[in-house]
Amino acid sequence: MNIIIPTLIMSALGIVFGIGLAVASKAFGVEADGRIALVREALPGANCAACGYTGCDGYAEAVVSGEAKPNKCSVGGPDCAARIAAIMGVEAGAMERMVARVRCAGTAGACKTKYDYQGIEDCAAAKLMHDGPSACSYGCAGFGSCAKACNFGAIYMEDGVARVIASKCTACGMCVAACPKRLIALEPADANFTVCCANRDKGMYVRRSCTAGCIGCMRCAKACLVQAITVTDSLASIDMGKCRRCGECMKVCPQKCIRYFDCALTR
Repeated sequence: MNIIIPTLIMSALGIVFGIGLAVASKAFGVEADGRIALVREALPGANCAACGYTGCDGYAEAVVSGEAKPNKCSVGGPDCAARIAAIMGVEAGAMERMVARVRCAGTAGACKTKYDYQGIEDCAAAKLMHDGPSACSYGCAGFGSCAKACNFGAIYMEDGVARVIASKCTACGMCVAACPKRLIALEPADANFTVCCANRDKGMYVRRSCTAGCIGCMRCAKACLVQAITVTDSLASIDMGKCRRCGECMKVCPQKCIRYFDCALTR
């Protein structure tokens, strides 16, 4: 009896509390907006967080709540934006196509090495050992962590440097997050000219390690007729808002580190 009575009391309390919770859930529950599921189905399911939200579920909720616009999914592109806009009954808005660019031209033939690395073939692991085997501490580690992170097969390794297949790139940003050197950036697809270097050392030190690194000589800046190029900390950068895509900067660069990119090329 000492055991049965407490057991019955606890069971009765459990039933009462269960009924109370059920009533409360019905009385105070908030019904989910059915459009969230529709928007979620329209998304590609990459869960890359390039939209700025925690995966496709978070973005779908933000769209339905009015917090986010329907054209933030770079993986889905304009077609996905149009489907989401139709669900929400709004205009999709224009989408600027972005692509990933690797700001390094230090191939095996151009960049020297400091030592023979024999550790884990991972860029972050290699960086822990004196910034990797490359003589340029800013350059591509060359172990393909970005390629492994890309779910769309848009990155491959060639001659020790990561390359982006622009036609496959969805601008999801996974490669950007995977690169420990912060060499990969998302840029407008029509930004044809890019300074493929991130080295901020003085020119004399750059020359010692890499024949394709920016030496801050200012020739590109002087050749630009619209002042679209500035040199800060011995590194040139191009303001694509001013750039006329004339290519004069690429012609005068003695290191050939300003490259032209054609997003129509597949490889």
